[in-house]
Amino acid sequence: MSDKKQLDSLLQGYVDGGLPGCALVVARKGEILYEGYFGYSDMEKCTPITKDSVFRQASMSKLPLYTVLMMLYDQGKFMMSDPLYYYLPEWEHMKKYVTYANGDVSVVPTNRPITIKDIATMKCGLPYCNFKGETDNRTLKSMMKCMEPLWKRGHYTLREHVKAMSQAILAAEPGEQWIYGFSSELVAAFIEVICGKSIDDVFQELLFDPLEMKDTKSHFFGDIEERLVTLYHWKEKDCYEKSNLFDDKFIPGTEHEAGWSRLFSTALDYTKLMQMLANGGNYGGKRLMGRKTIDLMRTNCLGPNGTEIFADDYNAGYGYGYGVRTLVDRQKANHNGSLGSFGWTGGFGSWCEADPEEGVSIVYMHNLLPSKEYEYHIRMRNAAYGLID
Repeated sequence: MSDKKQLDSLLQGYVDGGLPGCALVVARKGEILYEGYFGYSDMEKCTPITKDSVFRQASMSKLPLYTVLMMLYDQGKFMMSDPLYYYLPEWEHMKKYVTYANGDVSVVPTNRPITIKDIATMKCGLPYCNFKGETDNRTLKSMMKCMEPLWKRGHYTLREHVKAMSQAILAAEPGEQWIYGFSSELVAAFIEVICGKSIDDVFQELLFDPLEMKDTKSHFFGDIEERLVTLYHWKEKDCYEKSNLFDDKFIPGTEHEAGWSRLFSTALDYTKLMQMLANGGNYGGKRLMGRKTIDLMRTNCLGPNGTEIFADDYNAGYGYGYGVRTLVDRQKANHNGSLGSFGWTGGFGSWCEADPEEGVSIVYMHNLLPSKEYEYHIRMRNAAYGLID
């Protein structure tokens, strides 16, 4: 069993070993079990990481996104079997690449349309395509061609992004292959259609205001930019360069739009979301969604052999549910939490997990490129769960 001093020592060791700074909050049934801040937000200025430090969430923005999706499902707003084109008509007639045994490749119509479940479970058939570059991947080449006019213009809305990508050739039949990527953009656009407002406004109304998440948004406001931790690019031992990768998407104004901008947050703010998910949809006396809907959200959708996708040491033992990684094998994961614990990771180093069996949430944040997630997250996760009596 770990204690607070041991967690302090672990995280301070991260910083002593070269990590610029980090934050960790562990909570259980509405109470903070551990709260720690170590290192610097800006190493040159010796600005310390504090409870007010704001971190880029990158792909950890998906937890609010898929939570909102499941909240709307909870309200009967749609069916998972609904074709996506009911809401985004340009996605009706999709095509896919087929590779034959002799190596020949054809483009053929898909056997069925993309459904809402497909985009909720990362099975729409499209990866991410964030940059123009050299690749042998046919689908990525197709996506780059779709994006050329928007990249040339330099800015574009989420709906323009989604409409352009509807002309891409899928890498697989909808629903057949887990491919991390563009499904999230489709989910965001789908939510905008059924709610009749921007995804940012939906977040604010359904999540951020009810949970009093005052430091979590997509665009700079107030003193957020001043509190944003420095994103460091690790080059070699004791050698870091400052980076502003994707930060321009945080700047308000249409000239900075590039599809759906990702979120920023603090460890304490994000804990409110994770505590709601860990405690049956309830937080601070408010009920935001049903417990059984959260159970669906964390149900593995990869199938009996699908967890081979997560065979690496970092993801071993996990499956994938509706927008979240979910624990299906404690032994493979060497995981000391509960089966069904779920969450995700952000590409700049943030990590979160909710354990509904214990009412526990863990939120860890740092901003570093590469994130060195395996080096930091697993030991932190084990020590955080070690707090539970």
